[in-house]
Amino acid sequence: MTAATILVADDDRAIRTVLTQALARLGHNVRTTGTAATLWRWVADGEGDLVITDVVMPDENGLDLIPRIRKLRPELRIIAMSAQNTLMTAVKAAERGAFEYLPKPFDLHELVAIVERALAAPAPAPAGDDIGPDEQLPLIGRSPAMQEIYRVLARLMGTDLTVMITGESGTGKELVARALHDFGKRRNGPFVAINMAAIPRELIESELFGHEKGAFTGAAARSSGRFEQAQGGTLFLDEIGDMPIEAQTRLLRVLQSGEYTSVGGRAPIRADIRIIAATHRDLRQLIRQGLFREDLFYRLNVVPIRLPPLRERREDIPALVRHFLALAAAEGLPMKTLDQRAMERLKTYRWSGNVRELENLVRRLTALYSQEVIGIEVIEAELADAAPAETASAPPAGEGLGAAVERHLQDYYAAHKDGLPAAGLYDRVLREVERPLIALTLAATHGNQIKAAQLLGLNRNTLRKKIRELDIAVTRGLR
Repeated sequence: MTAATILVADDDRAIRTVLTQALARLGHNVRTTGTAATLWRWVADGEGDLVITDVVMPDENGLDLIPRIRKLRPELRIIAMSAQNTLMTAVKAAERGAFEYLPKPFDLHELVAIVERALAAPAPAPAGDDIGPDEQLPLIGRSPAMQEIYRVLARLMGTDLTVMITGESGTGKELVARALHDFGKRRNGPFVAINMAAIPRELIESELFGHEKGAFTGAAARSSGRFEQAQGGTLFLDEIGDMPIEAQTRLLRVLQSGEYTSVGGRAPIRADIRIIAATHRDLRQLIRQGLFREDLFYRLNVVPIRLPPLRERREDIPALVRHFLALAAAEGLPMKTLDQRAMERLKTYRWSGNVRELENLVRRLTALYSQEVIGIEVIEAELADAAPAETASAPPAGEGLGAAVERHLQDYYAAHKDGLPAAGLYDRVLREVERPLIALTLAATHGNQIKAAQLLGLNRNTLRKKIRELDIAVTRGLR
């Protein structure tokens, strides 16, 4: 690769040093500064082939600098970094023309790879319009798991790619779908959501595609379906795993041809919409059971996004609590706060209902308790009422892994005593053990895959393959 001049702006001296050493080893010339003013002067003087800039600097926000750089020198690629790890930061960086956005702490190897891609990429398109002022954040959390989701969402904002969102109930799948719409290229069109699990099987095709007058008994007039209502915008198909197989066949034809007909209609209608689907179910297992079409799965699963359960991002709980307390206060409920012990107790709870369960708890706290500062006693009482949901599958003290798996399988077979499901249990149990084993080992080694592979007794290439297959987010680097 041809040597390039890389301009680095970051007010952290340690980061400037690390980047200088890493990029110089690749043969590049690196110039560093701690201010936006100096970076702007270098850019205005025609220096540099690539810019790496922090967002928060002492004299100017790096995001505000990006449009000016792109207007003056549209060929210059910009990599933005920030410890302000919110969805809006990632979205603004993408909207204002950054080649890539990296949250801090970052993976140095990943940054070097991005630098190489940026230098080899074709000239960027002219800068677009900035997004508007900050809006209320649709997603809350700065955990590594959420950072990876923010980055994926930022990359998808300017596309019409079909997205499949998976995750347990209450993790915020519709919020992610709304964010993709509200900050995407179809933001001025409608956002239409339909929950497959809430509609009678015999009415799903009419709900989706509409019907003509007289199409069936009771069809006294023409009715538009969700596809027609979402024209020019986004159609969110929630709980897609509950869609009847016959409706799946018709949906597949729409995705293949881009056209549909209403029930009882003959004229094809062009579908100018973006499709986002979501489910809490294991679609691959449903495919093995013959309950979901494999070809439809691949049509919908163009870009998969897995939302982590709340127990996998406990560090986000304080921010979520403050957010829900503020929302309750805005609705006229009394403003509350939680003391430190109360907040720490929330971080140890399992949250089987995920973010939705946490929000419901916060609303009860604001509505039912008179004290302004909620203490540990109130939290313990509230969680005790929810104890069956938390402890129903909790292992006995000192129970080993083998005993826990045995107990889980006993419960599984007891739940299916009236008829065993289709094959595939062996692979499913292995996946359920394998994913947390690898994810927790990576967390314990701060994302160091060499150390994690040694601990697990795996070849490093095997570990990398497992990380990709299991969709495990890896974050490592400077702290």
